[in-house]
Amino acid sequence: MIEGYVDRESVIAGRILTFHVSTDATEFRVRFYRLGRELTFMAESATFPGVFRAAPPHPDGVAGHASPAVAWDWPPYDFPIPDDWPPGVYLAHFIDGDDHRARSTPLLDDTGIEGYAREFFLVRPQLPGRAARILYKKSTFTRHAYNRSDRADAQRASSLYDNPVYRAGGAGRPGGHQLSMHRPGGVIDLAYWDAPFIAWLERCGYDVEYCTDLDLHQDPDLLTPYDLLLSVGHDEYWSAAMRDHVAAFVRAGGNVAFFSANTCWWRVHLTDGDTAFVSDTDHHVGNTYPHLPATDLWWPPPPEGVGEPENTLTGVSFRNGGMWPGDWPGDRPRAGYRVQHADHWVFEGTGLRDGSDGGTVDALGAGTALIGYECDGAAFAYDAAGTARATGADGTPKSSLILGVYLLDPVNEDFHHLKSGHWNCPAREPEITGPRAATMGLYTAGGTVFTAGTTDWPVVCGHELDANVVRVTRNVLDRLARRATAGP
Repeated sequence: MIEGYVDRESVIAGRILTFHVSTDATEFRVRFYRLGRELTFMAESATFPGVFRAAPPHPDGVAGHASPAVAWDWPPYDFPIPDDWPPGVYLAHFIDGDDHRARSTPLLDDTGIEGYAREFFLVRPQLPGRAARILYKKSTFTRHAYNRSDRADAQRASSLYDNPVYRAGGAGRPGGHQLSMHRPGGVIDLAYWDAPFIAWLERCGYDVEYCTDLDLHQDPDLLTPYDLLLSVGHDEYWSAAMRDHVAAFVRAGGNVAFFSANTCWWRVHLTDGDTAFVSDTDHHVGNTYPHLPATDLWWPPPPEGVGEPENTLTGVSFRNGGMWPGDWPGDRPRAGYRVQHADHWVFEGTGLRDGSDGGTVDALGAGTALIGYECDGAAFAYDAAGTARATGADGTPKSSLILGVYLLDPVNEDFHHLKSGHWNCPAREPEITGPRAATMGLYTAGGTVFTAGTTDWPVVCGHELDANVVRVTRNVLDRLARRATAGP
């Protein structure tokens, strides 16, 4: 048995990566791989002495479950990252046992990214932006929120969603659900959303560098060398500093592509030397809600929320979209986005039509599970020609151009239909007003912000399941990888 976690999920080439491991073996080693067009073996560490440490018990006495709220404080081990390791996302595979065990354990390939006894980390360049103008943000806060700290033989079910820990706060510490980022749990979301998209980016020749949410939170100058920021997959948890830094980047002419959804739904507060965070959410603790309304929801006005609608940055919100309930990622309709403004540069080379030529209105991604598993939308109304136009009533910039619509109507809770994002906030919006829809589009306010409005855009693109989704993605990257205006 072996499991581990990294001290910090990013490291600059040439510096030290620290990981923490618990094992019942007398020794172990770590194999390192880089995610690219394929999973590439990079190195194997020397042997380390094995030490077993138990998981900390749940502070509320929940039998059989570990604590998600405190650092697990397992023994640390250092590995110097070579100077010549290229920027990218890396996989650490922990191998327990002696040399014979290591020799009998085959190297991983692309099918072995997901699993336990694994952890990921990012290698950042010593000179940021020198070789790439695109920065890919891995949504690490969201990863930690959903990390159950399970292993193959132990279902610990400890996260913000499974047996969470809530504390009232005080003495300068915010109240809310508490979560440590120093816990094990293996690799799941990276394999689903990021790995196929990263492989596609490299196959297509895009030069990309990488950062984590914590990097963006801590460094107000992180985005300065870049022209385009990518948000990919499920990007639900954001700190105020993250939002401030991205908003300033856009005002200065920087571009953002949100190939993601459920984006910026909850605010987090970093604590414990930035190794943990607190978020006042509406997650059950036992059979009760510890605090309602949950004040770290971004869009509601204070005191019932933050009062900064995510739409002002992303152009869309989960409250106008929704999710498919049931097992993740769930089954769902495959109708795709109804195309609008087919003459826009986003659709160049696709051949898609919006019906303005008298032909049938086409759907982007039809036949694929493009919409969901969670999706966001802008508040809109139809004009006389039947075109959906953003109203701005929800904070979406009025300059937003809606390029694709998937209407969520009727809203119901059957497994095979979308469950409106409205269910997250019934105390704040007792009635659903206006159409609910996933919307794809963009706006310009200094820089340009594109939003795909769906978590699984990088899955469809990365696996090249739809040629037009691939072409739209290339159009966005090719257009926004250089600022249109002078910036820092």
